[in-house]
Amino acid sequence: MPIRIRPTAPIRIRPTALLLSAVLGVGGFAGCSVALDLLKDCEGTEGRVKELESLAILDSRPVGATSLVHYENVDAGCWADSGDVVVYADRTYAFPGTREEVLRHYRTAAERDGWKAPSDPAPPPPGKAEGLCFTRTEGGEGESAQLDLDVYFLTAEDLSYEEHEPGPELTSGSAYRMSVTSAGVCGG
Repeated sequence: MPIRIRPTAPIRIRPTALLLSAVLGVGGFAGCSVALDLLKDCEGTEGRVKELESLAILDSRPVGATSLVHYENVDAGCWADSGDVVVYADRTYAFPGTREEVLRHYRTAAERDGWKAPSDPAPPPPGKAEGLCFTRTEGGEGESAQLDLDVYFLTAEDLSYEEHEPGPELTSGSAYRMSVTSAGVCGG
């Protein structure tokens, strides 16, 4: 079978690529790392995501709490925004009891697992239901990283903005989410 050789198309340089190379070049000449900070992304965070995904606190739940349909597993990943890289792991449950029962369970479970409540907790922002926030430092000297555990309540309306519609589990009770992140959501 004969081999056909197609003529090559002329090389086109996209304006975005040209701008990026100029920014990196200028940043390098000026000894400035600002340009590189803007380019941070989630590359290389897979191991950290797996660590957060396997934290025992995400499987802790009060008696009667169940996983919502489409939320049976831990949702874990990474996102980058304006140079900030955040690794997270979330777990969402439905609970037929009261919010106070959920909060009581996680106060005990988090403390037992080494999480600390902030000494001066901030009130929830307007429009956000009461919840709990804890911090935990992991790693040794020089390599330590703070993790935040946020427990907050969700409504069927909140969940309707996500990829999946809530199932029949929310006919009574409420939903809540536990979110472990590498960001400073608790304010430490």
